[in-house]
Amino acid sequence: MIDVQRLRVLRTVAEHGSFNQAAQALRLTPSAISQHIATLERSLGAQVVARSTRGVTLTPAGRIMVGAAESVAAELAHAQQQVDRLGSGRTQLTIATFTSGGRLLLPGALARLTTAHPDTVVHLREAEPEDSLPLVRQGAVDLALAYHFDGPLPGRPGQSSSLAWTALMVDPLHVVLPETHPLAGRKALDITELAAEPWVLGCRKTETYLRRYAEHAGFDPEVRGTTTDYFFARSLVAAGTGISLIPSIALTPPIPGLRTIPLTPPTPSRHLGVVTIHRHNHPQARTLMQALQEQAAAMDEA
Repeated sequence: MIDVQRLRVLRTVAEHGSFNQAAQALRLTPSAISQHIATLERSLGAQVVARSTRGVTLTPAGRIMVGAAESVAAELAHAQQQVDRLGSGRTQLTIATFTSGGRLLLPGALARLTTAHPDTVVHLREAEPEDSLPLVRQGAVDLALAYHFDGPLPGRPGQSSSLAWTALMVDPLHVVLPETHPLAGRKALDITELAAEPWVLGCRKTETYLRRYAEHAGFDPEVRGTTTDYFFARSLVAAGTGISLIPSIALTPPIPGLRTIPLTPPTPSRHLGVVTIHRHNHPQARTLMQALQEQAAAMDEA
């Protein structure tokens, strides 16, 4: 039988990439960590980590076991929540969300959840996907409203997937520029037409995406500022600091003096969805996910 504590040790080793750092996190000695891993490998009959002078990496068997460890940890956290509910008589639902998605999608979906499950106590945590996905894996939140660009979901390289992704909508990015800009009258723009423009952006991931998108078009964008808020970025555009690249759901409320113009295909986009642990059986979470899907569908039709 596989020992849950040894799975926890392996998961911590995978997270930190070394026995020494895992030992510090778990308040054990490196020797104890090594013994736990060696015993786990003997019980499995397979090597779970590859050791080197630069640390440790997971083997294919190790990635499978880390995925199992994440699922076990999430299920135990979920079981603890259910036990806690027995005493309170009320269901708790914890949600992590990024800002713009939470502002546009969550309120209507939460209203439907409250109607269907009036005794549910909702807890919200604001977090970007790179922070919210580990919370789902750990069972600290029941689900996360998240996004990714063209690549995979944020995670550690080689990390096994214990998460389920339920797609909600595609969120295209638009160019935002002053209405006095020479290109403001266009119905669509090609990214190459913006090669000489200065940019102010609403988050670092958007900057990374813009740079990659621009590289394919053959230029290096001049980024004069990166904020943590799309509304702030649009305010800077209105002040004449530069132009911006803003997701559709972050274009409200409107700011006077600005024009929003789509880019010609292939259009840069974010992919929005809900992240849960595989085989999650939380009725309130399922209700909220369905409400989010309906909310996203209504936005697509608008």
